[in-house]
Amino acid sequence: RETLLYRLQHRLNLPNLSALHRLDRETAGVMLLCIDPRCRDAYQALFRLRQVQKTYHAIARFRPELPFPRHHRSHLQERADSFLMEEVAGEINSETAMAILAHNDQWARYQLQPLTGKKHQLRLHMAQLGIPIRHDRWYPTLNPIASDDFSQPLQLLAKDIRFIDPYSGETRCFSSQQTLLLPPV
Repeated sequence: RETLLYRLQHRLNLPNLSALHRLDRETAGVMLLCIDPRCRDAYQALFRLRQVQKTYHAIARFRPELPFPRHHRSHLQERADSFLMEEVAGEINSETAMAILAHNDQWARYQLQPLTGKKHQLRLHMAQLGIPIRHDRWYPTLNPIASDDFSQPLQLLAKDIRFIDPYSGETRCFSSQQTLLLPPV
C-alpha cells in the first residue's frame, strides 16, 4: 500500500495502471506508468530492447584522483545470501556512463546513465569506485533502518527518460524538476 503505483491506482481510480519500469523505493524522480493494458507491452519492449535512455543524478563524495567522465563496466549478480548484488568475475553485463556535473571540496553531483538495466546497478557501480551514493543504506554495506525513516533520503534522482514513442514515432522526454543540492563543506 506504500508504493506510488498503489497510491495512484486508488487516488485516480485507475485499477489497470501499471509501471513500465522499476525504481528502488528510495529513488526519487521520473517514473513511467501506463493506463491502457493494451499498450503496455509496446512500451515495455522499449526497455527490453534498450531503446530508452535514462539519466540519473547522484550525490557522492568527490575524489579528485578519479578521472571523469568514465564508463564503469562489470559483471553483476545477486548475492547468494541476500537481495543485494555484487560484482564478480565474468562476462560484462552492466555498464554505466558517468560524469561530474558540479563539485565542492568534499561532494560531487554525478550524472549517471545506465546503458544496461541491472538491479542496483548505479548504487553498486558508485560503491565499487569508493564513492557510494550519499545515504545509501545498502551499498557498500547493508545498514538496515526503519523503512519509513526518510530523515536521510538516498541522494539518487531519476532525472530524465527519453525514447521514441512506439505509437506516434515522436521523441518523448520526461524530466524531473527536482535538483540534488551539494551538501555544504
